[in-house]
Amino acid sequence: MWKAPFIGPFLESVNPDFKAYHAKWESGPLSCVSVFHKFVVIASTRDMARKIFNSPMFVKPCVVDAAYKLLRPQNWVFLDGKAHVDYRKGLNGLFTRHALEQYLPIQEQIYNEYFQKFVQISKDNNGKHVPFMGEFRELQCALSCRTFVGQYITEEAIKKIADDYYLITAALELVNFPIILPFTKSWYGKKSADMVLEEFSRCAAKAKVRVAAGGDNKCILDFWVSAMIESEKYRQRIATGENVPDTEKPSMLIREFTDFEISMTLFTFLFASQDATSSANTWLFQIMADRPEFLEKVREENLAVRNGDIHAPISLDNLEKLPWTRAVVKETLRYRPPVIMVPYVAKKDFPITPEYTVPKGSMVIPTTYMALHDPEAYHNPESFIPERWITGDADKQVKNWLVFGTGPHYCLGQVYAQDNLMLMIGKASMMLDWDHQVTDLSEEIKVFATLFPMVSSPALMLRRG
Repeated sequence: MWKAPFIGPFLESVNPDFKAYHAKWESGPLSCVSVFHKFVVIASTRDMARKIFNSPMFVKPCVVDAAYKLLRPQNWVFLDGKAHVDYRKGLNGLFTRHALEQYLPIQEQIYNEYFQKFVQISKDNNGKHVPFMGEFRELQCALSCRTFVGQYITEEAIKKIADDYYLITAALELVNFPIILPFTKSWYGKKSADMVLEEFSRCAAKAKVRVAAGGDNKCILDFWVSAMIESEKYRQRIATGENVPDTEKPSMLIREFTDFEISMTLFTFLFASQDATSSANTWLFQIMADRPEFLEKVREENLAVRNGDIHAPISLDNLEKLPWTRAVVKETLRYRPPVIMVPYVAKKDFPITPEYTVPKGSMVIPTTYMALHDPEAYHNPESFIPERWITGDADKQVKNWLVFGTGPHYCLGQVYAQDNLMLMIGKASMMLDWDHQVTDLSEEIKVFATLFPMVSSPALMLRRG
């Protein structure tokens, strides 16, 4: 009945309440809110969300004001139209099946190291349940950094990024003070973002030297630099008048990227993965502890595909043929989606329905949560039922599967993300046993950029399997 002038519901948004979000979504297909200078239209239904995702003529992705300062205004994620399409094409080669296969050894090594650390943490606490969300965040940060930039980054730098990334997340919350002032969330986030960009720039410079000297490709950065070198060699051959056979033309011709351009792009990969994967990781460990019958199925099939050797490497083909591992990952992403809202801005007046036109400059935010909890697509959607991905028809609900978005800005790393989570929970099932200290709030939802358990550091006790 009453809204505070100018600031709107800013104070309520400082500590966002998932139930309030959900009530907003249930209020109708479209709703609105105004915070500071931003008018925001919220789309709740699957079809409304898909219309926004698939309307690049009217909208483009946007983020909070602070993001332009943290990620930098020239970052590729802020490109639109052909410029975005062309830049994105140059990144596709980093997520091919061949590339994803090469990242598996790095990821397995990280999981081996961190699972041993997890066991030691429980031992150091005399087998008592201790919060593990912080450990999961560090694990995923280490895995992302090693997958993105390999050995070009030090353990100390990874620990620093993991510790400080929380500040970046806080600075990029959907509702924040619009000006960066000293000692505010945005200010601390900017300092942390500068540190990450500087570190990744150094990694890019090192990679260019190593790959040019004949080093093999072991991480995303290596593949990217290698593609740049191959493209430049091809252009030089063409420039000299050589008739180069089509078979020797690189599959994707890309330009030379500066160290800072590479750094900004890798930072967006970290930005896209860190909170979302930490959320999925936290929910997976908690849900599997509370539903041991599914954990046992995951354990059995992972041991079988490795012939009983828990340290045997696994191929991408075999990883993706594990039905229960795939099912618990897919169901976790549906049940507790890491990304619940994706901000866009209207480039011009956007006739989103015959009755309503979103004004130019407004934020337009589709939610993914309601589509993923639609009872018409997923029977009993508020329950965790991985069987729906094995014997049910969940895979046919492609219009509702908005975990990674849809349209021209769908998540570039969606296959990478799902394979990573399957590898993680599969290895954990073999190497670890764990318990969860259940409370009445365990499966209640807390919003912090993404969705976490209300008890945001679920108390776990891990021991060697």
